[in-house]
Amino acid sequence: EKQLLNHMADKEQRPLPGRSSHAGNLSQSEKKLQEAICVLLVELCERFTFFGIVCNMILFCTVKLGYRNYQAAIVNMCFVGTSMLTPVLVGWLAECLVGRIKVVCVCMFLHFLGTALLPVVAFPFEDIYIDRRHILHTLTKREQKIVFYFALLTASLGIGGIRAIVCPLSAYSLEDCGPKELLSFFNWFYWLINLNSAVVFVSISYIQQSVARNLGFLLPFVSMLMAMITIHMVRGEMIYKPKTDSSLLTTFGVIASALKTCCVRYRYFSGGVTSWLDHAKENYGGQYSETQVESTKSLARLFPLFAFQILYRTCIMQIPSGYYLQTMNSNLHFSGFVLPVAAMNVISIVPLLILVPILECINSCLFSSKDTGHSPTIYIVVGQLSAALSVMVAGFSEIHRKHFPQVEQTLSEEVLLVSSMPCFHLAPQYILLGVAEALVTPSCSLLSFRLVPERIRGISMHFLTLFNGAGCFMGAFFVQTAHAGTQGNWFPHLLHEGKLERFFFFLASLMMVNTLGFWTIAHRYNNLNQEYTNEFRGSLPEEKLLKHEKAIKHYASVLESSPILSPMEKT
Repeated sequence: EKQLLNHMADKEQRPLPGRSSHAGNLSQSEKKLQEAICVLLVELCERFTFFGIVCNMILFCTVKLGYRNYQAAIVNMCFVGTSMLTPVLVGWLAECLVGRIKVVCVCMFLHFLGTALLPVVAFPFEDIYIDRRHILHTLTKREQKIVFYFALLTASLGIGGIRAIVCPLSAYSLEDCGPKELLSFFNWFYWLINLNSAVVFVSISYIQQSVARNLGFLLPFVSMLMAMITIHMVRGEMIYKPKTDSSLLTTFGVIASALKTCCVRYRYFSGGVTSWLDHAKENYGGQYSETQVESTKSLARLFPLFAFQILYRTCIMQIPSGYYLQTMNSNLHFSGFVLPVAAMNVISIVPLLILVPILECINSCLFSSKDTGHSPTIYIVVGQLSAALSVMVAGFSEIHRKHFPQVEQTLSEEVLLVSSMPCFHLAPQYILLGVAEALVTPSCSLLSFRLVPERIRGISMHFLTLFNGAGCFMGAFFVQTAHAGTQGNWFPHLLHEGKLERFFFFLASLMMVNTLGFWTIAHRYNNLNQEYTNEFRGSLPEEKLLKHEKAIKHYASVLESSPILSPMEKT
């Protein structure tokens, strides 16, 4: 009734069509366009800083800080994973404790501090002389590591605030989009992100590695200034304020309440509920309304989808870890020019930039027919299979790389013994992972956003982010376990003396099992949208009230038309 009254009030308050309304609509559209452009610019600037930090972190850790290969890979994957998890934490702090504007200011300062401290670690103090006898004070290795980790932590916290508050997906007004429009949005959204990363990998990696390796860490600082200027241009109008219908605490509270009720009253709930989450409802002794529990149930259906993305994300994280080490230990000379190591990542981005227009055509063909109803799970299965093949090809490439004689190669003023195999022989594994990323990531985002009620779509995307971050930490755990369990043989410091290919084959076998496991449950998500519309919408209190009213009217009509009633029934 309140929704009906508000809707009628909105209709009464609408202005008559005329020049004023036309001008108002025009200014409103211009404002939305300006906000969308600003959000996109901030998104690109944030990605620019992120990829600028990640692209040559392994080379910096091994050459500058003296880390071993597995340690540098672990640091890189943990930073990426932390940058994925912090948006969820910062978003919760902004909604429940601190406030969005204050959190944005704090995160901007943290990001600025982190990107400013990175050049302090990288700067060659030993090259600056005050006079002939004294040089500028040099940071020790221990001090460099402390400042380095503190800079990475503050930068990741700043990245989380920007992604969660300034650039959430809900700021793009996707509520009224259908499956076709959503898939198209996610395809082009990740296309722009990868286009930006391609520019970063080529430019910053070359600056850091060849021209002025210490100047490269100043570029994230400059990019962060661009993001701050962009945010200041709109003076807070681009800070999106989402609806406060649901939160992560509510979702976790429903799960905890259901588990608690199941444990306490297990003997009394033999078959009275259809799902274990129903124990959290107020009707069954819980603390949450039926709408909140039904929303959590629709989200719980996606947990298997999220779980199968963990190992896939571990395979994707081989690009800045295992694949990077392979490229760094290959011949980077090409026609008298030394290629940057991180520039090989562009090979994995090119398939995505090419496939997105093709997938758009396929998307249009699939959704143009109303009878087919194809699910994006097909793309996910094919993409995960491509990721498994990529890691397997990486193992064979590692065996092939060892057959070439070793040569000396200079990287960041350090002479290294590397294989004489041209780095372009590693292109197939990069291409396969690029195909996988083009197929899997937009499809998973579509399913996570579309197959839940509108009020918890942000929560669903947060859970997808949490599981992707868990995949990064899973990759770091695999590297640490492989190095410790095999005494450095499966993830060696000198690749020509170890068996890195065994680590790739092990990961490829796990990914094949993961793909088969997801293929067995993929049918659950083919018609999940139809199940959601039938089950969840029918369980809303408003619609249940209408059903009860119809039942009462039907019962009254039966009483009136019944010719004979017993005395008990009449009373």
